[in-house]
Amino acid sequence: MPDAASSATADDLAPLVLVALSGGPDSLALAAAVAFEAPKLGIRAGAVIVDHALQFGSEDVAARAAEQAASLGLAPVIVKKVVVSWGSGPESAARHARYLAFAEVFAETGASHILIGHTLDDQAETVLLGLARGAGPASLRGMSELTDRYLRPLLGVHRETTHASCDALGLDAWTDPHNDEHRFSRVRVRKAVLPVLERELGPGVAEALARTADILREDSEALDRMVDEIIEEICEPAEAGIAVDVRALAVNPAALRNRIIRVVAAGEFGQYLNRAHTLEIARLVTDWRGQGPIDVPGISVAREGALLVFTARAHDEAEAELRADIP
Repeated sequence: MPDAASSATADDLAPLVLVALSGGPDSLALAAAVAFEAPKLGIRAGAVIVDHALQFGSEDVAARAAEQAASLGLAPVIVKKVVVSWGSGPESAARHARYLAFAEVFAETGASHILIGHTLDDQAETVLLGLARGAGPASLRGMSELTDRYLRPLLGVHRETTHASCDALGLDAWTDPHNDEHRFSRVRVRKAVLPVLERELGPGVAEALARTADILREDSEALDRMVDEIIEEICEPAEAGIAVDVRALAVNPAALRNRIIRVVAAGEFGQYLNRAHTLEIARLVTDWRGQGPIDVPGISVAREGALLVFTARAHDEAEAELRADIP
């Protein structure tokens, strides 16, 4: 029979997963479910709590969430306090700070995955926001159940189910006051837009939006694979940049051609082109009349014979253009 020391060693070697716990009903219901299932699966389960310090009393909320995680049997329980930079919108800035904290926790604990309590309703809101912004497939594909080392096991579960689960288990979930602030676009979608759609179009709108995300994700992932294969064949190094075969771009359908242009810009220069910039570059292929280089943020693109040459623009030029675009 193994002694306590050998058992402890075996437990330490078991894979570790962490629940991203805010103390709200979605993440709290997920934490309870993971705490119940993990021993059956032979894995260790802990929790990571990120204190964004954006509200008065946030430390108390984080401490309460840590207590609940420990009471559920989760270990380790890690609390990370972050500084949210306001260079972008508040939601985006908080998300960026949160994922930086998650990256630190991966390094510190060796956890294999972090589980996030996004629900079907969150998925529907994400798709609707992407549709309203004209963000294209990257946003309309919504969230995936598995992205790198992040798992979202509740994407097929309605928010009302997580609330009911907390009630049934006697868990006191925290209510984030930001969820009632209509200055946030997601809150407006949740409180006003989706209820109107459900009322006017009938029930099932959230499910339909989530199905749309699944379909678009499949299509988008297939196109991504095709683009990766094509780029290997049609790109070559150029001085201070990269060159793409014009004829290869021309024979591809617009969906692939535009995607190749965006992938080259992002992969080689870290620039994420909007649709207007992408189409302007594509016209060097589809509507060539001898026009000169196209300048977009951070990149200059010119047609040189049978090649489309992407080069980095001088930093001061790109900065000047960016400032000129700010009203």
